[in-house]
Amino acid sequence: MRLELHKAKVKALAFGGPTRLESGTLYVDKEAALNLLRQDSRFASLDLELASPGDSTRIIPVKDAIEPRVKLSDGKGYFPGYVAPMERVGSGSTFVLDGACVITCGPIVAFQEGFIDMSGPGAAYTPFSETYNVCLVARPVDGLDPHAYEAALREAGLKLAVYLAECCKDSKADELVVYEKGSVVEEAKKYPDLPKVLYVMMSITQGLLHDTYVYAADLKPSLPTLLHPNETLDGALVSGNCVSACDKNTTYHHLNNPVVRSLYARHGKDLNFLGMVPTIESTVLEGKLRTAMMNTALAVDLGADAVIVSEEGYGNPDTDLCLNAKYMESRGIVTVLISDEAAGTDGASQGLADATPELVSFISTGNGNEMIEVPAMKKVIGEAAAIAVLSGGAAESLRPDGSMYVELQSIIGSTCELGFSRIGCDWV
Repeated sequence: MRLELHKAKVKALAFGGPTRLESGTLYVDKEAALNLLRQDSRFASLDLELASPGDSTRIIPVKDAIEPRVKLSDGKGYFPGYVAPMERVGSGSTFVLDGACVITCGPIVAFQEGFIDMSGPGAAYTPFSETYNVCLVARPVDGLDPHAYEAALREAGLKLAVYLAECCKDSKADELVVYEKGSVVEEAKKYPDLPKVLYVMMSITQGLLHDTYVYAADLKPSLPTLLHPNETLDGALVSGNCVSACDKNTTYHHLNNPVVRSLYARHGKDLNFLGMVPTIESTVLEGKLRTAMMNTALAVDLGADAVIVSEEGYGNPDTDLCLNAKYMESRGIVTVLISDEAAGTDGASQGLADATPELVSFISTGNGNEMIEVPAMKKVIGEAAAIAVLSGGAAESLRPDGSMYVELQSIIGSTCELGFSRIGCDWV
């Protein structure tokens, strides 16, 4: 399977029609984009705002982040089941607006979501302070069920991202990135002596707006499934999560999964990358046991010598994480876990909510409870007062001068458990 990513670099952002990429500037036809999205009757209001790196701008509350992409090889949009037909992805040519991002904003439910600062100390903790962000600010019609609102906002963000890429797809690419790998059987024949490595990606799938989608299907009732790594790099996975901001995997994170990219870079050199398994995090013990058992069965049947397991979220998913280590190691499979920690504001508490002696290799992506002070911004996209109900924030977090004192937990992607951040350490 061969995937070509044709990346056109976005270096500036402005409103102006028609929507196009010109000399590195992404021009957005605001009314054309909004008219496309206004067809959805679930929104009471929609607006677009722009945020660029270095701006004195705060975006709050943030729901998802999506990289604008569209297929070039077949002209059928992107994100199968949403803005493209239900077909397998991971091959052909894809156009990418590299450096651009669609940010969806709007209140979803209670303590969830987070914020992005485009400058200042908070900007260092989120990758989205370095992207040119087209922010979709949405409000639902009165009485709309939260699940329906989440679906509407998720679909609108995906549609906007594809629209931007579609309008710019004839632009010259600045970079061509190729991912090519055969089937498990084919690669085993090519590299019989290399250690075989499987990637298991735990995903929030706990209902209550805690959902991940694979080919537009809620992963929650699914069993662990082996994907070719190209599939996740080409739009098969979409975030539907309204969870703590620090470690939610946005759709952007899925498209640019650093674990997948890092294993790909070593494939055929010092390891044989078998593929990836998106797997669930159950809310009940039987579900956790079943999933860990089946993750391990896949690893054993594929002949994996080592497995990398990344978590999403914390708290009760820590039990899933530890069970994966327990089951895999008991079968002689070297297991490396990636997770953040909730170790208290002083860092002195136990980082994980569970433990097992088989957990011997651990990569920490940071402590979500660490406190940070962020200054006031000249512009706020959304509502600054939302910090009072965001995880990691409180009513007293927002000060009269507009500055905030919060946990890292409230910053989107600050302790991303895919390793898509600037903080962390290894336990070996």
